[in-house]
Amino acid sequence: MEMNKTYNPLDFEERIYKEWVEKGYFTAKPNREKIPFTIVMPPPNITGQLHIGHALDESIQDSIIRFKRMQGYEALWLPGTDHASIATEVKIVDQMKAEGLTKEDVGREGFLERAWAWKNKYGGRIVEQLKRLGSSCDWSKLAFTMDDRCSRAVKEVFVNLYDKGLIYQGKRIINWCPRCRTALSDAEVEYVEEPSFFWHLRYYLKDSDRYLVVATTRPETMFGDTAVAVNPKDPRYKDIVGKTLILPIVGREIPVIADDYVDVEFGTGAVKITPAHDPNDFEVGLRHNLPVIRVMDDGAIMNENAGKYAGMSRYECREAVVKELQVLGNLEKIEPHAHNVGHCYRCHDTVEPIVSKQWFVKMEPLAKPAISAVRKKSIKFTPPRFTKIYYNWMENIKDWCISRQLWWGHRIPAYYCDECGETVVAKEEPTVCPKCGGKKFHQDEDVLDTWFSSALWPFSTLGYPEKTEELEYFYPTDVLVTAYDIIFVWVARMIFSGIEHMDRIPFKDVLIHGIVRDSQGRKMSKSLGNGVDPLEIIDKYGADTLRYCLLNGISAGNDIRYSAEKLEGCRNFINKIWNASRFVLMNCEGRNIKNELADIKLTPVDKWIVSKLNSVVKDVTVNMEKYEIGLACAALQDFVWSDFCDWYIELCKPVLYGEDNEKKDNAVSALCYVLKNMLKLLHPFIPFVTEEIYDHIPGTAGSIMVSDFPKYNSKLAYRKERAATEKIMDVIKSIRNIKAETGAAPSAKVDIYVVTANKRLIENSASYIRKLANVGDIKYVVNKEAINEKVISKILDGAEIYVPLGELVDYDKELARLKGELEKTENEIVRAQGKLSNQGFVAKAPKALIDAEKAKLTKFTEIKEKIVKSIEELESR
Repeated sequence: MEMNKTYNPLDFEERIYKEWVEKGYFTAKPNREKIPFTIVMPPPNITGQLHIGHALDESIQDSIIRFKRMQGYEALWLPGTDHASIATEVKIVDQMKAEGLTKEDVGREGFLERAWAWKNKYGGRIVEQLKRLGSSCDWSKLAFTMDDRCSRAVKEVFVNLYDKGLIYQGKRIINWCPRCRTALSDAEVEYVEEPSFFWHLRYYLKDSDRYLVVATTRPETMFGDTAVAVNPKDPRYKDIVGKTLILPIVGREIPVIADDYVDVEFGTGAVKITPAHDPNDFEVGLRHNLPVIRVMDDGAIMNENAGKYAGMSRYECREAVVKELQVLGNLEKIEPHAHNVGHCYRCHDTVEPIVSKQWFVKMEPLAKPAISAVRKKSIKFTPPRFTKIYYNWMENIKDWCISRQLWWGHRIPAYYCDECGETVVAKEEPTVCPKCGGKKFHQDEDVLDTWFSSALWPFSTLGYPEKTEELEYFYPTDVLVTAYDIIFVWVARMIFSGIEHMDRIPFKDVLIHGIVRDSQGRKMSKSLGNGVDPLEIIDKYGADTLRYCLLNGISAGNDIRYSAEKLEGCRNFINKIWNASRFVLMNCEGRNIKNELADIKLTPVDKWIVSKLNSVVKDVTVNMEKYEIGLACAALQDFVWSDFCDWYIELCKPVLYGEDNEKKDNAVSALCYVLKNMLKLLHPFIPFVTEEIYDHIPGTAGSIMVSDFPKYNSKLAYRKERAATEKIMDVIKSIRNIKAETGAAPSAKVDIYVVTANKRLIENSASYIRKLANVGDIKYVVNKEAINEKVISKILDGAEIYVPLGELVDYDKELARLKGELEKTENEIVRAQGKLSNQGFVAKAPKALIDAEKAKLTKFTEIKEKIVKSIEELESR
């Protein structure tokens, strides 16, 4: 079947993907004859649709897994989706709201039925979208964080941690989202700097006109104040520590306490303490045994402790309280102040710190071995700078609040005896109370933080807690690919979970990538209107173009810029590959194609391209092993576009259009060899088009994705032939440049004079020079003086090229060009002289490097002499 004349990915992408799946190319199984290589996909939310960030993340992972699969590893890319407690619950609640229903109307079981129905209808949507991108996941192992296997793992881990005393229930200050009506972990809070005020309030000493001034950004919480703190070393307040203040408006008595937490230099050095609504105040309250008075309900509405302000929102209350304080004479001043305010990562409502009874994971014992694993380099971050962020978070970590006041998620496996209230934590509902013998229980209403189950992902998906063959073979995984924004919420938790429950790290490498920004460097968002839909891009340009656009130029840890111009450029690059491949395959018709390189009679030009191919094999392999995907793409693009398309194919045309059939057979065989290996190198990045072309190459069998990845071979360096061919290319380029610089048409046929000590090289390559530079006669002369007409010169390493262009020559322009070349040459001479006169360089550099610099100095000195001579001759005309 002949390749289509034009590149149209819609003709083959869907068909090829279906063939890959049907033939089981993505499936990985334990195979003791192979080394495993495993990636677990960061599970996208079932609420999600494929966005540009997913496309980047999955393209990186797919390029790595395809590379490793072709290298001969038993490569598993394990896919899955996340139940996303908060996001999914919000979707279901909104859906019911449209029907005029609430959660309470349908009850927990009714709500969960709706949630599962929603998941079954929409949860697989993103999976199908990932397939359109070309993701070579093992879909037979598709996991879901709430499937039976993962649910068993969650219960096992919860019970184990509880039995070890690492999970506990307690009343502590937590982050609370008033809109989602649930607790949040620290990692689920996003901080945004917002303009606000410092309200300076006067708190009077009991039975005195003396007062302390405290500054607060939240005057509405004053109803929960149970002390004012000062630093014990602050001389201003030594005489009033232990005395009593009167809380304005309320009239309640509160003590003045001394605590090192207070910064003497900040503000007045006196701080109001509200243990129920500030994490730092809560810790101070614990140290001083202060009462905890909560002044808001779960919706951030002021409660009965706010007195006449009960029923107001926190912001309405703030405004009203400030007015009353002003009337009472308790408002000293108002000062503008910008500060960071926490927001829910899902709904973006302002988070409220409140004291609440929740379930927590004790983090310090889990964090220590996780920190050690990175310090000992058992786990490596790429780029390494992200280890500092990891250490900073892990070394300052607080206990993790894992309970959520939601219905969708893993329900906490804690049961309460209806008769005596005893708490029993177990994988299954107990039948008898261990304390009183009662037989009736009710389960804890809360569910676990989504990240609790996600933290187990590298091993729960492989069968834990059972010792499955897959778990034994594929764990630990090899690399975790993710964006830098979830190092805390996910990566760190997987590390300590893997070490705690598997006694082994979950992965060896963490590859961090940035986010996709627009051409102006702005984050993509609906509000800016600069977002792009990956599926629309795939429909118009194909998956390969999108993938290559995202991968080419990427650098680990850094954001990338997307633009329509870059996308068009990538499309043009793939189109170039398509057209070059068609040219090669059209010339295969009726030819005797030799599939083994050893059977092909290689010309010096063939050896040049084989050498260049061999070098790019090394470059791509080295960079892929280091996860430098952008550099691998750049090396390949340069080879494909410049070496293969612009030079090698053109250099082959004199033979292909000649009469010698044996030479034609060898030329086409060499072209096919290079094309076949070039496609293999490209396959991890642009899998569809490489598969489609590969299938048309004579002598190929099976899919490119399970073929062997090319290996570097030092025997294919062909240094002599490579250097010789590049000298001929320099000759061709010099003639082309002369035409361009003088304004002559590229098609203008010219004669040339050549001064060279290597006449044989030029003679053997004359057909290339004539064809590619449009040259007529090639005349050899001893020196320039032997030429009796006006010429323009190019001084090369090993040859001098002179082109007689008659009246076409602009002598002023040629003189300016020669002076420019002279300046460049003199700069090279100065640079080489500087190095050789540097005693430090001469003393420490290897002899080969010093000799190379001496050779450069000699070469550029000779070139300078010839350029100076050419300038003198032009100026004398």
